[in-house]
Amino acid sequence: MAPGVLRAQLPINMPGLGHVNCYVLEDERGVAIVDPGLPGRRPFQKLVERLESAGIPLRRVHTVIVTHSHPDHFGGAGWVRKETGAEIVTHQRFRMIWDRNEPPDVDVEDVVDSEMSEPSVDGTRRRPWDPPPWGGEGHRFTFKRRMRMRAANVAPKLFKTPVPTVRLRDTEVIRLAGRDWVGLHTPGHTEDHLCLFDPTEGVMLSGDHVLPTITPHIGGFNPDGDPLLSFFESLDKVATYGPDVKIVLPAHGHPFDDLAGRAKAIQEHHVGRLDLIRRTTEELGRPANVQELSTHLFSARAQGPMADSETFAHLEHLRRAGELERRELAGGFEYVKPG
Repeated sequence: MAPGVLRAQLPINMPGLGHVNCYVLEDERGVAIVDPGLPGRRPFQKLVERLESAGIPLRRVHTVIVTHSHPDHFGGAGWVRKETGAEIVTHQRFRMIWDRNEPPDVDVEDVVDSEMSEPSVDGTRRRPWDPPPWGGEGHRFTFKRRMRMRAANVAPKLFKTPVPTVRLRDTEVIRLAGRDWVGLHTPGHTEDHLCLFDPTEGVMLSGDHVLPTITPHIGGFNPDGDPLLSFFESLDKVATYGPDVKIVLPAHGHPFDDLAGRAKAIQEHHVGRLDLIRRTTEELGRPANVQELSTHLFSARAQGPMADSETFAHLEHLRRAGELERRELAGGFEYVKPG
């Protein structure tokens, strides 16, 4: 992809996604890998096979960079560290997955859903199967999966859960592939999202923040209250690097070169959704809940907890701007235009 940078596609079974790009950065010490795939023995074996196909034995991995706290990105980190002692690098706000004092986030062996338990609107933790504060249903998990998640919370070491050893601050520099990379905090998709920019070769590792053909999920759970605003600001932030970026390496899809153009297109997509909510609430002329408004933003096939969560993020953005009022009822939230 660039000097000292290889791409390995790791298979994942998640809605709308067939792979995650794991980037391999080689230097005199060995290699660093970025986003090593899902948790579990089988995904880890696939990672090892991909490395070996490039002539890289697992023992050469000295660092694992995790762009954010979703299972298809952090999953293999703990497995690699157990085998090699590699450092695990994240942004400083990366959540301690499976902390004994917090609910577990994901299934450790058979993850098929990218929505994780996250801070609720009041800052408390919730489990993915709990009803969301805006009403409706949480994610559906079988009893077996719930038990595995609880077991991971009780015995995290048995499940090789990742614990960061290096936490980068915004704009902090890290040495990878024989040159300096700048860590960029880019909240929105998650609060702890990390991009990495290589000014020497003009490479941007964009994680899920900027993707070439799809837009990342912007969920409604965020301790800062307006994840969509954070996402807009983060898109503006990376776009400023556009003139110096020769190639963007995303976590899903193929590399591309117009970082600023793609960031703008993603912003326009969400601005269109905000406009649609404005028109819909105007036409309805009455309060409507998140689930009803979600049907205007997403297709019938996409309906569910993730669509509702992203709809909630857009509604809260408009509420904080004074364009909508929120009414809290026994069964959740309703939104209506003021006056």
